[in-house]
Amino acid sequence: MMADSGSEEIAVIGNTDLTSAELENNIKNTMVEIEKWTSLLRKMEISVGEAEKRTGKNTVNMQEIYTVYLIETRPVDAVTEGIIPAPDSLWRRYSEFELLRNYLLVTYPFVVVAPLPEKRAEIVWHKLSADNMDPDFVERRRVGLENFLLRLASHPVLCNDKIFYIFLTEEKGWKEMVYETGFQAKADSRLKAMNAAFRVKNPDKRFTELKHYSDELQAVVSQLLRVRARVADRLYGVYKVHGNYGRVFSEWSAIEKEMGDGLQSAGHHMDAYAASVDDILEEEEHYADQLKEYLFYTEALSEFVKTAWIDIEHFKDQKDRDLKEALISYAIMQISRCKKGIQVWTNAKECFNKM
Repeated sequence: MMADSGSEEIAVIGNTDLTSAELENNIKNTMVEIEKWTSLLRKMEISVGEAEKRTGKNTVNMQEIYTVYLIETRPVDAVTEGIIPAPDSLWRRYSEFELLRNYLLVTYPFVVVAPLPEKRAEIVWHKLSADNMDPDFVERRRVGLENFLLRLASHPVLCNDKIFYIFLTEEKGWKEMVYETGFQAKADSRLKAMNAAFRVKNPDKRFTELKHYSDELQAVVSQLLRVRARVADRLYGVYKVHGNYGRVFSEWSAIEKEMGDGLQSAGHHMDAYAASVDDILEEEEHYADQLKEYLFYTEALSEFVKTAWIDIEHFKDQKDRDLKEALISYAIMQISRCKKGIQVWTNAKECFNKM
C-alpha cells in the first residue's frame, strides 16, 4: 500500500513494530535467502500415513471424539543400498495443523500460506455424507493435510522455519514453543494494521487488482463445484436407472424360455454398470478436493492482499500447473466413462440379437 508522504495514515504491512524501511530490508534479505534455498523435501520424506479416532476430554473437561493423523518423516539420505529405515512418526490433531498455519500467517505476512483442507464437508452432492467423522471424508482430509505439509516443505521460505520443522519431528512441547514466539500478540498487531489499511488514501493498484482477482477466482471455482455437485446427482440417477434395467431384464428372463439367457446376460451388464457409480463418484471427489484447495487459496490471497505482494508469481505458476493437470485428468476420466457406457449398450444389443 502507499500513502501521501505527509499523511499520518500509513498502512503497516505485517509486524507493526517495523518501519517501512525495516520491512523492505527484511523482504530483500528474504529474497536473498530464497536464492540460496534448498527444499526441505530434498532432505526429508514427509507423509500423513493414516487417521485414527480417539476419545478424550477437551479444555472444558467434556468428553469428545476426535481424529488424529499420523505424520511420518524419514531422512532422504538414510535410504542407502536398498535399505529403507522405519520412519519417525507422531500424531497431530487437525487443530494443531490450524495452529501451525496461524503461526505461519503471522510470521510470514509476505507469503501466500497454503490452505488447509476443509474441516467439514462443503459443496457436496446430496448422497455424500457431510459428517466430519465419516471414514471417506476423513481419508480425503488426510490426503489434504499431507498435501498441505508438502506445500509448506517445498516453499522456498517456509521450508526453513524452525517451528515447522519441530511440528514434523517433536510430538511433545511443540505447542509451548509456538506460543513462546509471541505470534498471538503479533496477530493482534496485524488486526490494527488491517484497520489502518482501510484508511489509506492512495492504495496500491496492484493490491486492489489482486483482491478483485481473488474474489473472481473464488466465485468461479465455487460455481464450478456447485455445478459439479449437481452433475454428480444426475449421474448417480443415470447409473441407478441402469440398475432398474438390470432388475427388469433379470425378472423378465425368468418367464421367457427362448429369450431368457439373453435377457439375463443383459441384466448382468446393467447391474455391473450401476454398481460402478460409487467408485466413480469417489474418484470425482478427488478432483473436487483439488478445486476446493484453490477455493480456500482465495481466502489465503485475501489475507495476503492485506499484507504484501512477494509470493504472487509463485502462486500463479503453481495454480496454472495444478488446475490444468486436474481438469485434463477429469476430462480424460469422463471420456473413459462414456466409452464404458457405450460398451454396455453394445453388449446388450448383442444379447438381444441372439434371442
